[in-house]
Amino acid sequence: MKVSTRGDYASRALLSLALHADGDDSSPEGRRGRPTPVRDIAERTGLPQPYLEQILLALKGAGLVRSKRGVGGGYILARDPQEITVAEIIRAVDGPISLGDFGDPHTNGSCDHEGQCVLLSIWKNVGDEMRRLLGAFTLAQIVLMAQGESAWPEPLDIN
Repeated sequence: MKVSTRGDYASRALLSLALHADGDDSSPEGRRGRPTPVRDIAERTGLPQPYLEQILLALKGAGLVRSKRGVGGGYILARDPQEITVAEIIRAVDGPISLGDFGDPHTNGSCDHEGQCVLLSIWKNVGDEMRRLLGAFTLAQIVLMAQGESAWPEPLDIN
């Protein structure tokens, strides 16, 4: 599986919103801050604004951001960053996280083709692990890493 440009851009946009949330608990938006115009997100992240607008609409449809029109409008996180995982962000713009559309391995041991069941089982396990890993990182954790307040993820030891 390869994280798409859409997945990367969506993650960067939400990280930007989380990094610049300066609201307080007494404001109507709470800790998620005031709405940020798409133009500002595009400038801060270096992302192309027209493409970013499409991505933000997909994130809105998935319930990860809310929008406000007019003066003072823009986008705001719909949920607390501690409740948003990288897996959710990727799914919102790219669909299900999987290694491919291979289907599930046969459970009764009968395979249609030589070695197919073994490989289907491997692909399923790898897809499950990708979902687990991406689901383990919250937007709040990534904010702390980006601010230098938390260690970056360690490389996986697969030996």
